[in-house]
Amino acid sequence: MYALVDCNNFYASCERVFKPQLRNKPIVILSNNDGCVIARSDQAKVLGVPMGAPAFKYKNFFKKHGITVFSSNYALYGDMSNRVMSILSDFTPNIEVYSIDEAFLSFKGFENYDLNSYGIKMQKRILKWTGIPTSVGIAPTKALSKVANKIARKYPKQTTNVHIIDTEEKRIKALKWTKIESVWGIGKQLSKRLKNQGIKTAYDFTLLNDSWVRGNFSVTELNLKKDLEGFPTLTLDNYNVSKKSISTTRTFETTIENLTEIVERVSTFSSNCAKKLRQQNSLCTTVIVSLSNNRFKKNTEYYNNHLVISLPFPSNSDLVIVKYAVQAIKTIYKKNITYKRAGVIVTGLVPADNHQLNIFESQNPKHTALMHTIDTLNTKLESTKIKLANQDLKHTWKMRQEYLSSRYTTDINELIIVK
Repeated sequence: MYALVDCNNFYASCERVFKPQLRNKPIVILSNNDGCVIARSDQAKVLGVPMGAPAFKYKNFFKKHGITVFSSNYALYGDMSNRVMSILSDFTPNIEVYSIDEAFLSFKGFENYDLNSYGIKMQKRILKWTGIPTSVGIAPTKALSKVANKIARKYPKQTTNVHIIDTEEKRIKALKWTKIESVWGIGKQLSKRLKNQGIKTAYDFTLLNDSWVRGNFSVTELNLKKDLEGFPTLTLDNYNVSKKSISTTRTFETTIENLTEIVERVSTFSSNCAKKLRQQNSLCTTVIVSLSNNRFKKNTEYYNNHLVISLPFPSNSDLVIVKYAVQAIKTIYKKNITYKRAGVIVTGLVPADNHQLNIFESQNPKHTALMHTIDTLNTKLESTKIKLANQDLKHTWKMRQEYLSSRYTTDINELIIVK
């Protein structure tokens, strides 16, 4: 059996832990630089706040309806997530952290357990120890546990926040209740194609012929179908799986027209990606650089461009990645445009200790020692003091966060004071 544990309105719930007066009140969380809504409490959803709503357009709406606004506090959310996942690891050693607020658990060998009571115990312990409300779905497969979780979330009183699909009758009833567009792994385009075939629910999907599904879609959809039928095909991924790509994308504090300033920002973003590569012991083979102006500015043509560069050899060196990222930005840069956003993505990741070598070109071996020294010094200094020459030594990235709450659990100067 598998369980999916999902934190309810996670970002809003993290804020409510330290401001309990906001329970049952509408809350929205804004993206980097307070750009748009990325999370909403149930109360905010009822009021009609859409996901992705631009903050500047909805400012009066928030005020009119008494909606509390927060800037993204990723230090707090990340720490609270680690606490939740740590609690879950006490219940089973087999856990896959699926996202910051979700985790799959495998209960292989738990045949003699009352899993419904076990799920309630998990839910109550997380709530008591962290203050974060959760929903738990338990079923024979990962896809079915997702369905069970939605039912627990939809009907908290009837299910006590835990729903288990442990019979064929429950499975069929749950799949008939689940709309096809709500099925985990079925996106907007796929759901349209299925609806054109008369498939409206998850149960309809499971009635399709296996050969037809594989012939018209792919083995991924076939595996999902088998999972919904109760036959496990989607296994638990590694708890510490490395990222398949790493990105640093930022909105500038002010618009920038000068190429030199943009090169400095892109160099800093590239260096940040390279550092993350080294932290997970990976190398990248491809660098993608993007640049755009403000799409919301009136009477201005929107410019958005990107360039993909394949490296001659896998690397996680600041010197190499910055070099090619700068080449890319100089290629897509256009004069007389005030730019608002740039980004760097490194992808095509391979293990640093096991990758294909290039017989003609390779990274300077001195780079490895140099990067290790820079990382060590910056760690000791607790800030990025050692930078490349084309980076601004005085410029540190600072987002606009007008509604930022305290980092109650990660900064000793911002600890909550109990009177």
